[in-house]
Amino acid sequence: MKKTSMEGSGVIDLEQLYAYKPSFHFFARQLMYPEKLDFHPTLLEESFAPDHPGAEEAKLYWELMHERSMEQIQEMYTETFDFQKDCALYMTYFKFEDARERGQMLAKLKLLYEMFGLEMPDEELPDFLPLMCEFLYAADWRGHPSAGENFRMPMAILEDGTYHLLQALDKYGSPYVHLIKGLRNTLKVCITQGEPVSEHD
Repeated sequence: MKKTSMEGSGVIDLEQLYAYKPSFHFFARQLMYPEKLDFHPTLLEESFAPDHPGAEEAKLYWELMHERSMEQIQEMYTETFDFQKDCALYMTYFKFEDARERGQMLAKLKLLYEMFGLEMPDEELPDFLPLMCEFLYAADWRGHPSAGENFRMPMAILEDGTYHLLQALDKYGSPYVHLIKGLRNTLKVCITQGEPVSEHD
């Protein structure tokens, strides 16, 4: 498997990314430890228009999750993301085996969040997938002159990390595979022009 990065190719469509903010909030909530409010019946339709690129996969995920009790969902979440090493929700975990290189990437992410007004929780790493989705939901980059360039790094990290996560979830037959597919479909349409952002399909 050849790994490539989005960094250095492709252009981020910031308007498109902004239009999908509600869905990034949905992805963030679904990737945190599950609580009853995260499965409110109206949440899905409030987060996705029918023509949203992630809507179909999100709906599949939603239907599968609603076949389970909250206790079963919480147990599945813990077994999947806390105990399966290859299902880590830390997006630089697979690519940067060298601790120093990963540390530098995490520091850059933290600075980026702060630049756009997101306060980092002390107890969490900046490459935690729900936090990265929450950043895309909460940040306001409109009118920021270097937003396009600044967003290349987190988008590259998201593409690469979710690619590896998707393979693992698929191997385990997890309902979360549809959630990650929906997220990746959303990210994909926010990249325009130039060469393809990655060789990961």
